[in-house]
Amino acid sequence: MLDEVVARALAEDLGDGDVTARATVPPGARARATVTQKAPGVLYGLDAAEATFRSLDPDAQVERLARERLWREDGEVLRITGDAAALLGAERTALNLLARLSGVATLTARCVHAIEGTGARILDTRKTTPGLRALEKAAVAAGGGVNHRFGLFDMVLIKENHATMAGGVEPAVRAGRERFPDLPLEVECRTLEEVREALGAGAPRLLLDNMVPGMLRAVAREVAGRAELEASGGVTLETLRAHADTGVDFVSVGALTHSAPALDLSLILEPLP
Repeated sequence: MLDEVVARALAEDLGDGDVTARATVPPGARARATVTQKAPGVLYGLDAAEATFRSLDPDAQVERLARERLWREDGEVLRITGDAAALLGAERTALNLLARLSGVATLTARCVHAIEGTGARILDTRKTTPGLRALEKAAVAAGGGVNHRFGLFDMVLIKENHATMAGGVEPAVRAGRERFPDLPLEVECRTLEEVREALGAGAPRLLLDNMVPGMLRAVAREVAGRAELEASGGVTLETLRAHADTGVDFVSVGALTHSAPALDLSLILEPLP
């Protein structure tokens, strides 16, 4: 999957070729590129960056100067030696992938830090960049978060519209358990009554949609450990701890993948003799 992502991204950027490099870089010229992290955060995506450079220069020498999955303030990240035109051709795609994935890992790490000591865990969602879901979910894990379902195929997650079509929360849960008994199941609940319906039908996990912290505490008392609880909807970094400190097991944060700022990175090229 990584090779496919890199190939598509390079094709999008290069088209018929890098005309600026063709005009300005002597044939056969070699150079050394240094990628530097310019803001605090968690690095993730070095494999993607390396794969991008090596796609255009298979003989490129890549040295990692920093470790992934750890919070760091700034500093050098990668040093790549190879064909100068290839390094320039790969530069933007490599930085885009590394900055995007590091941004996801960084925001996840901030969220994980915000709820330390509550016992809750941070979940991602399916609100990912099309075609990059596997990489973005890996970046969430790198930042200390927990991956929710990957897609529509690996978990029965009953939302409001599913329950409406099935005739209610309880019949929807029973239908899901009956049709796919070997898959995990979760059901969205918006009221205490729906929580009771879901519990009565044997739902193992409840998605508590857009509930304020006071309501979340009431649900946690009502459920009393009979099902896992996930708080979801409208949670920000500022309100995250208030939601997590209510007795829920998980807090899902769509912003991890749909709104994470890219980590600031740069690349400087030095010609070699």
